[in-house]
Amino acid sequence: MSVTAATSPVVGSFHPCRRSARSAALPRLRMTVRSTAVSVTPLVTELRKDCATPLPLLRHVADAMAADMRAGLAVEGGSDLKMILSYVDSLPTGNEKGLFYALDLGGTNFRVLRVQLGGKEERVIATEFDQVSIPKDVMFGTSEELFDFIASGLAKFAQNEGNKFHLPTGTKREIGFTFSFPVKQTSVDSGILIKWTKGFSVSGTAGRDVVACLNEAMERLGLDMRVSALVNDTVGTLAGARYWDDDVMVAVILGTGTNACYVERVDAIPKLQDHASSSGSTIINTEWGAFSNGLPLTEFDRDMDAASINPGEQIFEKTISGMYLGEIVRRVLLKMAEADALFGDSILEKLSTAFVLRTPDLCAMQQDTSDDLQDVGAILYNVAGVESNPSARKIVVEVCDTIVKRGGRLAGAGIVGILQKMEEDSKGVIFGKRTVVAMDGGLYENYPQYRTYLSEAVTELLGDDSAKNVVIEHSKDGSGIGAALLAAANSKYHSYDS
Repeated sequence: MSVTAATSPVVGSFHPCRRSARSAALPRLRMTVRSTAVSVTPLVTELRKDCATPLPLLRHVADAMAADMRAGLAVEGGSDLKMILSYVDSLPTGNEKGLFYALDLGGTNFRVLRVQLGGKEERVIATEFDQVSIPKDVMFGTSEELFDFIASGLAKFAQNEGNKFHLPTGTKREIGFTFSFPVKQTSVDSGILIKWTKGFSVSGTAGRDVVACLNEAMERLGLDMRVSALVNDTVGTLAGARYWDDDVMVAVILGTGTNACYVERVDAIPKLQDHASSSGSTIINTEWGAFSNGLPLTEFDRDMDAASINPGEQIFEKTISGMYLGEIVRRVLLKMAEADALFGDSILEKLSTAFVLRTPDLCAMQQDTSDDLQDVGAILYNVAGVESNPSARKIVVEVCDTIVKRGGRLAGAGIVGILQKMEEDSKGVIFGKRTVVAMDGGLYENYPQYRTYLSEAVTELLGDDSAKNVVIEHSKDGSGIGAALLAAANSKYHSYDS
């Protein structure tokens, strides 16, 4: 999953949209701003029109997603979608037994987790996890320094195994390694780092196998553990959900960034050569953030994209994910303030700052049900530095809803595109039975309107009968335990009955 910003703001994960510290405990604002509803209405009408997602448009997006998936599976570079082979052919079944670890490196912290599995009867017997902050100098140091630091944190965590955890005799501890940086996967337990992102600038790793780097660091410490699965967070989410529900076929992350993966038949991947899968299927990481076909874009989207560090790339992600929704709304409000004095004579310095308005702010404003929208006024004043009257606040909420509705409905169309592609290849496999889409990410979890719009789009596209069989299920933080489960499913010891 790729996440990039138009500038270099500090952007954390998407947090719940309850009244945040940015708006809580603010004084009841009394503002005198002249009414602006009439003059701004044409801009709102135009925005609504440009962001509209009627059924024919959603159908086109779903069809284009399916077509791009096929093109990406046919040949490397065949479409905007990379359709990356995960080499995960064995998914958890519930039969797995033993002690397994997960290591999640995807930002300024890394997380370690252990799980004791008890097979079909006992399932997850115990779990423990810890989180370690990575110092700045390590993020800018050498490859050896980074992986030695990670191995050291892993070793400390492993030393504190309680009596709930037992390693089967004759085995060593195995790890599922979630590595959320651009990697060219070469097998289920190896992958070449393409480049560092997310503020890391570690020398000596690009072009190397990241699993080998970690294994070497563990050897230097005398830590007797091995990586048996290298996965990205979306694949981990699918595996974590599949452990509990055999009908899970797709996983989608909708948070700060976005991505999707799904279970694909090996014989439906023309670009795949010389890869034998015991199950006949594998997980494909779509990297769907790069999709761009037929999306309803506005001048504000185009301006934001042009100002970004990757113009023309990740257009779907820039339209539907948590990092960008707030910035699109900010650009709309700034134009309304400059052209039509939406906020009266307010100074627009803060509102002119890129990424000052975040998606959790939009969410909080959309939850305000008071008559005069006091919470909306407080957020606008405290976050964007502008004063507003109730009429202006209503317009702000309408702008938020317009952008969020487009994002949620397009995400829904993307999901249907994946399901559609799978159904076309194997009639009845998807729409003829119960099919589960596992969802993770703070945007989906915490933004009720976004969730509703996504669900409505899926139902509209599939029709009531088929939609009844498609279950969209929240799988909170499934990627962590999912990586440990993939370590178990791909264990070299196979200490359980498959």
